[in-house]
Amino acid sequence: MPFESPWQQQPQHHVRNPGVADDIDYEIKGQELQFLEIELDPGESAVAEAGALVWKDASITMTTVFGDGSGGADGGFMGKLLGAGKRLITGESLFTTVFTHQGSGKARVAFASPTPGAILPIKLDEIGGSLICQKDSFLAAAKGVSIGLHFQRRVMTGLFGGEGFVMQKLDGDGWVFVQMGGTVVERELKAGEELHVDTGCLAALTPSVDFDLITAGGVKSVLFGGEGLFFARLRGPGKVWIQSLPFSRLAGRMLAAAGSRGGQNRGEGSVLGGFGDLIGGRD
Repeated sequence: MPFESPWQQQPQHHVRNPGVADDIDYEIKGQELQFLEIELDPGESAVAEAGALVWKDASITMTTVFGDGSGGADGGFMGKLLGAGKRLITGESLFTTVFTHQGSGKARVAFASPTPGAILPIKLDEIGGSLICQKDSFLAAAKGVSIGLHFQRRVMTGLFGGEGFVMQKLDGDGWVFVQMGGTVVERELKAGEELHVDTGCLAALTPSVDFDLITAGGVKSVLFGGEGLFFARLRGPGKVWIQSLPFSRLAGRMLAAAGSRGGQNRGEGSVLGGFGDLIGGRD
């Protein structure tokens, strides 16, 4: 599915079902710094990560809720508390925001990713109803999608897999929108087919994919290859999504460029380097 998605054609009469995610129209705009526009019919809702809002039409109301706002069978205070606790474990806020169209006609609300990269739309019922992804990748979804936890079953994978023991698991039958760094590639693995990926570049996968670690090579490769100790070994069947620029890698390069001088000009692009700073009068 292309990232620049056209508006989806929907039935003229849409009947909301509390047990099924709302069927929403959307459009993703931009290239490296994308944002998402969701178009809602009267009574439809979308749920988004706290702080992701860019703008909304006046007829769309905002409600802050505990947990993921899925509105499923786990009703009541304890269900909401459990949902909020799951989000806290994955490093997200205790709250999400539900946006509901209370007027007539069509109304739009827009959300943006906080990092450079791509916003990927995925219809969960088209991939088996579940998606496992990075802890901080959820951006928005149709109301009714559940945001849960996925624990790594293998200890070594949890310790060195780049995402830790806990990842996000998105369940449901509606649209979810996840944010990934850089350019995103989707690969569909056949049964038994293997793919080796840098652990930080693994963005998402379907639950049918077996995720394990293998060493990055011999001692020389580990010490001097610059690729870390392990690769993620992904074995099909199933789909995987690979990101070219994990935010942790981008942040690391920015910190390295700033060094101990607080982000001052370091003469990058000049063969004189730091000596050029002295000539130029920067001390």
